Parts: sequence; C-alpha cells; structure tokens
Amino acid sequence: MSKPTCYSTKAFSTTSPSTPLGAAVIERRNPTSTDVQIEILYCGVCHSDLHFARDEWHFTQYPAVPGHEIVGKVTAVGDGVKKFKVGDTVGVGCLVDSCRTCANCRAGEEQFCDGGMVMTYGSTDKYLGTPTLGGYSQSIVVTEDFVLRMPANLDLAASAPLLCAGITTYSPMKHWKVAAGQKVGIVGLGGLGHMGVKFAKAFGAHVVLFTTSPGKVADGKRLGADEVVVSTDEAQMTAHAGSFDFILDAVSATHDINAYLNLLKRDGNLVLVGAPEKPLPVAAFPLIFRRRSLSGSLIGGLPETQEMLDFCGKHNITSDIEMIKMDQINTAYERMLKSDVKYRFVIDMKSLA
Repeated sequence: MSKPTCYSTKAFSTTSPSTPLGAAVIERRNPTSTDVQIEILYCGVCHSDLHFARDEWHFTQYPAVPGHEIVGKVTAVGDGVKKFKVGDTVGVGCLVDSCRTCANCRAGEEQFCDGGMVMTYGSTDKYLGTPTLGGYSQSIVVTEDFVLRMPANLDLAASAPLLCAGITTYSPMKHWKVAAGQKVGIVGLGGLGHMGVKFAKAFGAHVVLFTTSPGKVADGKRLGADEVVVSTDEAQMTAHAGSFDFILDAVSATHDINAYLNLLKRDGNLVLVGAPEKPLPVAAFPLIFRRRSLSGSLIGGLPETQEMLDFCGKHNITSDIEMIKMDQINTAYERMLKSDVKYRFVIDMKSLA
C-alpha cells in the first residue's frame, strides 16, 4: 500500500499526561479512493477522552488528540466512494477501521474485531503508520464504511454524543431485548445514564433511575424516568427487590454491585457499561439463587450504530448538552471529574479557527 500524501489542519492536543491540551497543527492523510474527508462542526467530550489524554489506560502515544463523538459535513470524497457526497451531514464514532474479514467484522460487530479495531484515537493509522488522532480538530479523513449518516431532523450539536454515549447504552438494550412491559433500571445519571433513561423509555419499558444524589430526582423524571430511587436509602432499595428484568449500570466509580443484583427477577440481567478502575466484588448467591446474569457491553458495530441514529431520528432523541469553546476543554475536564455537567459537553469546533 503506497503512503498517501498529507495535509495540515488545526487541532487541540496534549504532549504528556500532565500537560493541558493546547493548540496544535496535525497531519491528516489526503483522501484515498474510499475515503471521506469531513469538516468537523461539533465534537462531544467523553470521559474516555480524559482517560486517554492523561494516559490513565497506559497506551497513549503523544502528541495525543482526543475526541470520538464527531459530526460534520463532507468536504471531499475519493473516486471510489459510493455512500456519500460533498455536503452530506455525517458522523464518526469510536471506530475508524477494522480488519473487515474476521467473523465479528463480517457479522457487523466491528467493535469486537479479532484483528483489533482501529479506534478514532490511540490506534495506528494503517495508511500512515502513525497514531490515529481524534475529533478535537478542524477535519478528519475516514474510510467510507466507518462514516455514518446523521438524521436531518435532529440538532447536530446535541446529536454528537450519540456516537458514543448513545450507542453504548442503546446496544445492550437491543441485545438483551428491552421492550414494552419490562421493568428496567438505570444506575447513575451522567453522560451514559441520561441516554439510558431516554432509550429505555423509548423502548416502552417502565424506567427506574438509581442515583446517589437526591438533587437529581426531578431531573431524572424530566428525562423520562417513571421512578427515581435514591440508592443510599435502604428502604427504597428493598422495595424493589427481585422486580427488574434488566438493569444498565453506567457508573464508573466503585460501588456495591450486589445491591443491584438483588433487585433482578429470576433470569434478570445486569449489564455493565461503566468501567470502574478497580474490580467489583461479586457475591455468588445473588446470581445463583435466581439464575441472574452479570454481563458487559462495549459500543455497537457500524450497522447497529446507524440503526441507533435512525431510531433517534424517529423518536427525536438527542443528548442534553452544554456547548463549550475549544479553549475551555481543560476546564471542562476538571468539571467533568466533579460531575458538573448536564449531561455532556460538546465543543463548537468553529471556535478552533
């Protein structure tokens, strides 16, 4: 494979775990025959961005450019591109490529690629041999099979977090067949949790939000929860014992997962989408005595992500966001650590210019 030529574009990057993000110029490949070049209009801010920028997962190569909730306009296409044309409104999520040939890729589950998914940042660009660089940038070039079509009726900025927070919560609900008539719990009201509430409600379930913050009760109901349980209240928790079909746990802090396993019905399932830093102790008896299950879920593949976007267009679902300028990102990271955002920061990329 011949190495494509490159062009320069503005970005925000960091050069070490302790260095604040700042203005930079990066190189992108010029579009190959199957590539789509995108002017980035908005980019959501995921907690993963912070972990990556600060090398908390211990694989970051610097300089690092985070950002994997990308929406924008197509500005150029390769001569072999069939799905998109200049001017189309598109999105790019957590993945920009995969092997395409393994059983998981062929099944449309590219996030589980046996050859290793190519992430929007922190992987290796197979064309250039350099680290992939994310969406805190004026533009990006992505192979057309990993570009998504955005619903025309949705606010574009508020749609950006659907590319990660949206698919992360939609995918497990689809896989475990959340449906009308079921009782579904959502643990935690943050960037993921608030999307979980919206999707569970749209699927027709009876939705119960669990939060440690009494101040979030009203907001949980505004977002669509039928009930809100303050999880530190033992009486409230006990009242729901053995009654849930499905619980989505979106908490990344250390917490007592056994308290939620006890809330499941026979054959009920609790799915982790949050990623606590330390392993969570899991008791055997809550699982054994009602044949309950404890599972995990990542994101979704490209077909399911497009399905999710179309579902959001049909049901008018977007993220609750706070818009920021690019030079506010370091402050936004500190606020995110304090859960001081309702419920997702989105960067207006015009501010980078």
